Amino acid sequence: MGDHLKLPQLQQGVLVRRYKRFLADIETVDGKLITVHCPNTGAMTGCAEPGSPAWYSESDNPKRKYPHTLEIVQTSAGYVSVNTGRANSLIGEALRAGVIKLFDEVTEVKAEAKIPEGNGRFDFLVTSPTERAYVEVKSTTLHLGDGEGAFPDAVSSRALKHIGALQRRVDAGERGVLIFCAQHCGITSVRAAHEVDPDYAQALSKAAGLGVEVLAYSCATDLVDMSLGKPLPVRL
Repeated sequence: MGDHLKLPQLQQGVLVRRYKRFLADIETVDGKLITVHCPNTGAMTGCAEPGSPAWYSESDNPKRKYPHTLEIVQTSAGYVSVNTGRANSLIGEALRAGVIKLFDEVTEVKAEAKIPEGNGRFDFLVTSPTERAYVEVKSTTLHLGDGEGAFPDAVSSRALKHIGALQRRVDAGERGVLIFCAQHCGITSVRAAHEVDPDYAQALSKAAGLGVEVLAYSCATDLVDMSLGKPLPVRL
């Protein structure tokens, strides 16, 4: 359908702690304590509270040191998908299906497109018969209350670098598109987290004024599927 993503089978537990960025401890329903992989490099502010209901998946890859992956945490404001890769999967499918319509006709959606000048990659390159759009996706989970979401939840030199790279694409006559994917289901609007990373907020505002397109979309989940919701207002 282009706006839905089938989740792996999830098991419920209780989040005990998240630590060392990529690890979390979960108490399973039968009282066992397991260590799981946490696929999120951010601070996870507000969505890593000890005692929170949490859901995790299990991999059958025998080479993995930690076979389980933390997927979703429940907060007082809603479910949060903490697996940042889900945002890219949702947005990628939406771009391919035309749910997010950047061009009237799309000839290709390429993931992990090399930044033309310098090191690094954009999440997607979308091409039409006559134009190209470089797309960067940011998973947004920081919920500030009353539906307000913000990015980033920690100072991010990488995110700042991507804004500059998108701006250079616009300066070169192409399109640069930044998409905030609100994986916190309680988020109804998005802004830059100036109180967390003022340099990022300033750069985003400047880039938007110079032609970088800034979009945001909501997400929903029933713990079986994730779906991309409606466009959200972005407050610059």
